[in-house]
Amino acid sequence: MTRYFRRRWNETRGDDHDDWGTSEWCFEVDDDGWVSRQIEVYDSGPTLRYDRAHVADEFGGLSEAPLPLDEFAPHEIPRDAFELAWRG
Repeated sequence: MTRYFRRRWNETRGDDHDDWGTSEWCFEVDDDGWVSRQIEVYDSGPTLRYDRAHVADEFGGLSEAPLPLDEFAPHEIPRDAFELAWRG
């Protein structure tokens, strides 16, 4: 079963793009928490999207570890909300 999550990160990147600010992340994951699609939306505007066809770029990449589903459960969102964010 595919699940979807949206979670706010109140920390900056800590790299050359620290001025992007804090961010909101959305994830599409499988039953084991492995991420198949990921969106990062930064407060200053940049939006990064990763999936299995676009795993990484110079700014980051698709999560390399499964999400802890019990920790993310309170942040679950409907598929439609994820798809809307994916389309941007």
